[in-house]
Amino acid sequence: MPLESIRTLVKEDLESTDRFIISQLESNIPMIKDVIEYVLTCGGKRVRPMVLLLSARALEHRGQRHIDLAAVIELIHTATLLHDDVVDNSTLRRGHKTANTIWGNDASVLVGDFLYSRAFQIVVELKHGTVLDIFAKATPYIAEGEILQLVNCNNPDTTEEFYFEIIQRKTAKLFEIASQLGATLSTDSERDIEAMRLFGLHLGLAYQLIDDALDYSQSPEQTGKNVGQDISEGKTTLPLIHAMRKSKGADLELMRDAINTGSSKNLDKILGIIESTDAIKYTADTAKHHALKAKQALSVIASTPYRMALENLSDFVVSRNY
Repeated sequence: MPLESIRTLVKEDLESTDRFIISQLESNIPMIKDVIEYVLTCGGKRVRPMVLLLSARALEHRGQRHIDLAAVIELIHTATLLHDDVVDNSTLRRGHKTANTIWGNDASVLVGDFLYSRAFQIVVELKHGTVLDIFAKATPYIAEGEILQLVNCNNPDTTEEFYFEIIQRKTAKLFEIASQLGATLSTDSERDIEAMRLFGLHLGLAYQLIDDALDYSQSPEQTGKNVGQDISEGKTTLPLIHAMRKSKGADLELMRDAINTGSSKNLDKILGIIESTDAIKYTADTAKHHALKAKQALSVIASTPYRMALENLSDFVVSRNY
């Protein structure tokens, strides 16, 4: 199912979330407003807030707190993007120049800090102990994932196990708490909350796996970022891990050297090796495995159009080309 069809089910909630975000980001400092407006209008699939909204609706949430928390999830995600682009020296995201390319690294980092701070302010204002506890534990965990990735840059000996440790922290955790929070707002059933948490975890893993596959298999026009960007940043993702595992001799040395140096000068050859070792298929199949686990986690949740939309979201995540 196309993403637009899934989005339609929570269209009003998403519009309310966007309005709430705008209302919460008022600042009399022009640069803050300029950077945030630019980042928020550069597209984005809004998958993470959708996960929270659909999870809450699937468990018959009443009230407005799911709107507030969907906004918080999007603010934290946007903050991490601003910080990531600085760390990675990225120049392109979603087909647009990155904020750090326009305003500089200092501005991007500080506006990211502002978004993080504002997100926590909103959470505190909700006065919900469990929600605050989930956020307090999750945010350092996510930051640790980014740091793990940073210290592991230019390491051709990265194992598949360590790769999963990184993506569970830096990507899957935000999906996990999005679905967990949607459930926590809506029910006291520990079974249902845990089911939603597992759904988000596996959806997030599938999402990042496909992102990493797309880095080597799609054009910048489709993904909105440069082909082979990961290798130029020295990131050893699953397609490369698998390709190196299946290679030897000159091919293996070529990939190890590219990771060591963060160089994409032999990108065409590396893309050929990745293709010949079925590394993209291996990565996509692994993503499909986690998408299936996400759907299986939902089996204890009552069948509604919202639960079906979450299942369809799992299918979208692994079938997308952007």
